[in-house]
Amino acid sequence: MDAQRLKDSFALVAQHGDAVALFFYADLFVRNPHLRDMFPIGMTGQRDKLLRALGTIVSRVDDLPNLVPFLQQLGRDHRRFGTIAEHYPQVGASLLGTLRHFAGPAWNDDLESDWNAAYSLVAKVMLEAADEDALNRPAWWNGQVVAVERRRFDISVLRVQPDRPLPYRPGQSVALEVPARLRHWRYYSMANAPRPDNSVDFHVRLVDGGPVSPVLVRGTRTGDRVRMGAPIGTLTLDESSPRDVLLVAGSTGLAPLKAILEQIAGRPSPPRVHLFFGARDRDGLYDLEELTKLAEAMPWLTVVPAVSDDTGGHGFSTLLQSGAFQSGQSGQFNESGRFQAGGDDIEHGTLADVVARRGPWTDHDAYVCGSAEMVRGTVERLVRSGVGRERIRLESFADAQR
Repeated sequence: MDAQRLKDSFALVAQHGDAVALFFYADLFVRNPHLRDMFPIGMTGQRDKLLRALGTIVSRVDDLPNLVPFLQQLGRDHRRFGTIAEHYPQVGASLLGTLRHFAGPAWNDDLESDWNAAYSLVAKVMLEAADEDALNRPAWWNGQVVAVERRRFDISVLRVQPDRPLPYRPGQSVALEVPARLRHWRYYSMANAPRPDNSVDFHVRLVDGGPVSPVLVRGTRTGDRVRMGAPIGTLTLDESSPRDVLLVAGSTGLAPLKAILEQIAGRPSPPRVHLFFGARDRDGLYDLEELTKLAEAMPWLTVVPAVSDDTGGHGFSTLLQSGAFQSGQSGQFNESGRFQAGGDDIEHGTLADVVARRGPWTDHDAYVCGSAEMVRGTVERLVRSGVGRERIRLESFADAQR
């Protein structure tokens, strides 16, 4: 198998963009009509995932230490879609047919042999991982929504009771499926450490055009059912580290960091923790009231709220009208109209800027979660300030939604 030849041929095929995925799925469903019901009705997002997954596999084809874990996660995650061993040859035939079609005159026997060998490796690793996973846990967990709290028009906090224990580490995520959007799975992080009753909280923000989040935020009621995939993710606490901890959360990126915070609180001697919680405006600080109470109860915790678009004192009337801050909440509005939570003013600026101003953090372990732009900016600032990349943890699980 010639790795460079594979990369060159995929680069040629990928120039055709979305047409590649369109051709692949058309060929797959014509050859195997029974597979169509395994996929969502709307295939736009599905086609994007196919091309991303293929690109990742080809880019790592000569780097097995990085490729194999990615394929193993794909194999485990495909269990929840109902994928079984007999499906792999069917998918392989359509994939080879698609590559042959778009490669055109560049296709030859050597290239076909390379792709056959590569796909055989992919299928073998995925199947072995799926079979091993099946020995230890179900393909999914059934859950019932037991509480719904709407924090603002586009953010809800859901509490879900699984039908069996859901073993996970604080900071990890699961894929959720709702009956109204069958076969659309989206990842959400648990916002709490494991509890004796096994219930889990999810912080869900509505994404315009998203197939799942509008249902979860606006349409979910107590008693509704969901399905949850197996927990995955790398944004977990380094329990062996003696260092203090920096948590940087943008909007609902707070969820996994709040779970980690709860894990830290269970230690006999917690380290010092600084939690930066950011949003575009004050109204977006949907969990600040609870975080403020935590900071009051935990002397080792400092909570720093930040807004990037709000300035001065304007906008706090919106908070009062929305009920985001109740009369019993700790903290107050100071003379300039800025909310003072547990003694800390709301900071203004991007999270990257605010974190940098409050530094240095060279003696801390950092955990960052939020939008891709925020995460990139914050990580760059931390690295420039002397924090080693090996001490900055992000979410890097495979986007294996098939």
